[in-house]
Amino acid sequence: MKTIDKIPTSKIQRASKLVSTGAKVGVNYLKYYGDKLTKTEIEAKDRLNQNNAEDIYDGLKQLKGSALKVAQMLSMEKSILPQAYVEKFSLAQFSVPPLSPPLVLKTFKKYFGKLPNEIYDTFNATSVNAASIGQVHIAEKNGKKLAVKIQYPGVAESIASDLAMIKPIAVSMFNIKGKDSDKYFKEVEGKLIEETNYILEVEQSKEIALKCAHIPNLSFPSYYEELSSERIITMDYMAGEHLSEFTAYNTNQEYSDKLGQALWDFYMFQMHTLKKVHADPHPGNFLVSKDAGLIALDFGCMKIIPDEFYIPYFELADVTKINDRKYFVETLYQLEILREDDTPKEIAFFTDMFYEMLSLFTQPLQADVFDFSDGTFFGKITELGERYSKSTELRKMNANRGSTHFIYINRTFFGLYNLMFDLKARNIKINNYKTL
Repeated sequence: MKTIDKIPTSKIQRASKLVSTGAKVGVNYLKYYGDKLTKTEIEAKDRLNQNNAEDIYDGLKQLKGSALKVAQMLSMEKSILPQAYVEKFSLAQFSVPPLSPPLVLKTFKKYFGKLPNEIYDTFNATSVNAASIGQVHIAEKNGKKLAVKIQYPGVAESIASDLAMIKPIAVSMFNIKGKDSDKYFKEVEGKLIEETNYILEVEQSKEIALKCAHIPNLSFPSYYEELSSERIITMDYMAGEHLSEFTAYNTNQEYSDKLGQALWDFYMFQMHTLKKVHADPHPGNFLVSKDAGLIALDFGCMKIIPDEFYIPYFELADVTKINDRKYFVETLYQLEILREDDTPKEIAFFTDMFYEMLSLFTQPLQADVFDFSDGTFFGKITELGERYSKSTELRKMNANRGSTHFIYINRTFFGLYNLMFDLKARNIKINNYKTL
């Protein structure tokens, strides 16, 4: 894979890269209007989406950092984005062009004050894994094989300016309006700032590994604080393949169910017992070992779930409460889905919309055992997402609603459901975490 010798770090450099990417998108639209003269609307739109997805991703992967992280987050929203974007943006999960070896050494010296060969017995300056915020290298020390994650230069310092540049795109895509919209971007900005603090990530990783050690078929690497810093993490090297690589060929249902139960128990224990959850459930953060065990990585993005959100959110998983219209409406106000300044038309529309969404989305939580290989269930979720993303009535309303906690909790559940579906996990015991 081609490596990168330099990352734009100043506001001007990064803004210029986005402007040039925008110019390419403009050209793609000109081609689209020409294609409509000779092709069907579907063919012309498919080509537009393919070209735009490729050009936008190519621009973002040069920037890395927050801009690429947002693309990674969007790749999990399979019911919102066209497939071309999902496929391209999903590369941000664990497959982007890495830093060149000379830039790696320069970056390591800047962040640690020493070159790698002054710290480790051996260090491979060629990356084995590159994602949105950092890349991983193999090292050895005292006979132990290690994984060393190095943060890209300039990522932490450019978060606020990156989000300011991509904010107009997000506002348009998700129909965000109103003076309170900034609180959602502040929530994302705060989490991205935490993700660039590798000292915090080591603390969170060790905490989760300790508290979840009892969950069967789940393991974590050990972390080494003395070999880590604010921008570098040293941990055990864990042998395995990414979850998406495993699911691409696996036909062993026993392995699927075993991994699926471990993954589900891991998330339910965090959600309901720890009230603090690994809010980045994409395939790049999980490995599968040779004996079909699950390995969890990367705890930079952790979301604390306060009781004032946890209680009403999970009460709506109770079928009797979700079907109690008065109680349901009161809870929507608690969760800030309904607002005091809503018109009667908006109240009726969003009450019906969220009743339909939550009735479907909470089905696994209402069951004792659930089949996550059920294509019908996931097909309904996709159809619902597509229908509301194209709703002209919704576009006329203010979609700026809901507690800021929804951003990462919903992202966690969407990501978890998608991973469970990719695994084709069956007969998953929903409340198994209580018995462990």
